[in-house]
Amino acid sequence: MNLKGKNVLVVGLGKTGEALCRFLLQKGAHVKVSEQKNKDQLSSKIKEWTSQTLEVETGGHEPKSFLEADLILPSPGVPFIPVLREAQEKGIPVLSEVELAYRFLKGRMVGITGSNGKSTTATLIHNIFTNAGLPSILAGNIGTPLIDMVEKSRDNYIYVTELSSFQLHFTQQLRAFISVFLNVSADHLDWHLDFTHYVEAKKKLFYHLKENDAAVLNMDDPLVGSLRNQIKSSVWGFSRTGRTNPGSYLSNSWILFSQDDEEKKVMKSSEIPLPGPHNQENILAAVGVSCVLGIPISIIRNSVKNFKGLKHRLEKVAAIGGVKFYNDSKATNIQATLQSLHSFDNDIILILGGRDKGGDFKRLKKPIQEKVRKIVLIGEAQNKIEQALKGAAPLIKVSSLYEAVRQGYKSAKPGNVVLLAPACTSFDMFQNFEHRGEIFEKEVKSMAQKFSHKER
Repeated sequence: MNLKGKNVLVVGLGKTGEALCRFLLQKGAHVKVSEQKNKDQLSSKIKEWTSQTLEVETGGHEPKSFLEADLILPSPGVPFIPVLREAQEKGIPVLSEVELAYRFLKGRMVGITGSNGKSTTATLIHNIFTNAGLPSILAGNIGTPLIDMVEKSRDNYIYVTELSSFQLHFTQQLRAFISVFLNVSADHLDWHLDFTHYVEAKKKLFYHLKENDAAVLNMDDPLVGSLRNQIKSSVWGFSRTGRTNPGSYLSNSWILFSQDDEEKKVMKSSEIPLPGPHNQENILAAVGVSCVLGIPISIIRNSVKNFKGLKHRLEKVAAIGGVKFYNDSKATNIQATLQSLHSFDNDIILILGGRDKGGDFKRLKKPIQEKVRKIVLIGEAQNKIEQALKGAAPLIKVSSLYEAVRQGYKSAKPGNVVLLAPACTSFDMFQNFEHRGEIFEKEVKSMAQKFSHKER
């Protein structure tokens, strides 16, 4: 793909947008950026880029910029604005950053998609590969744009890449030699036209698989499991509820791996360091990928046992007067919050809310009735959540995480859990889910310094 002299429009000047600009300028493209934010919001960033041979359009998206481009590259999460579809109809290519990177990248890719668990699974797979001596690079939606890897890529590298529906939607040729589909539930319906549109974006990771490739699928998820008959590559399953061959599964408190009717014990489920059945699924997927490559069971077992999980993913923050505080700020959709709730027995004080993604909060009603003592609501979606969960549990609205933490503690008894699992994005009040999680931790630790068990 020759980019020299081409008029390329980058939509959005966030982390991915900046990585795209660096790459495109190196390749000799004429680059223009279209950014919704105004100049004041971009501050010093705008000066840095306009000092180079690059034009930055701020304060909105001009249709002319799109329709005069030779190639359009939207950053992940940029709204699917009508002019993008109009450009496609006029034959202008619209590609995601990962698609562009794939066309230049040396080496092979392990692609991980799903509604929940992508970051945890990708990080664990990367750890296993590294411990096995494989040249593994962690990239994609988890933090480092794949396009930043291109110039230093090598034929023997393996890129463990987290892939969101936004990234996959604008792919055309992208192919991973191992593709993983963890699960699928309603998410990002504020961006996708509907649930079917969202699922189709996820499925694009499996369109170009070849006979010698592998698909690792969650056989407990009906939509994911149904793909096995549509894929050209070999299919390896993983399941918490039944045997899969070939694949990894949970049986009689053991994680097992089966291939050609030969069964191997990997580890006891009690040795898994992360709480919740959803983390069992993540680990089963990572075990499956590792066994596809023939990594020794001892390396897989030790890697899992030493895996501490990720920040802001069901992370224990502190215990104050017998009340435990858990940070699951990464639970940005309904299904992730359900998984969080199922990680504890009962007596939960649940902090919910933020910016709605189009989810059905009524799905939370039954587990909240069973497990939650009180709901503390924050953010833009307060009223919608209140209506959906009316009568499920006592409920209070607050205006900040400062209040939420203190109301949570006030409502709890020793042995209870105060759980931040918002079921919403963070962008109404915070920069991202990490920022939200950091503020939650800060407030919990600040309160821990002021309160003692005697003061209760």
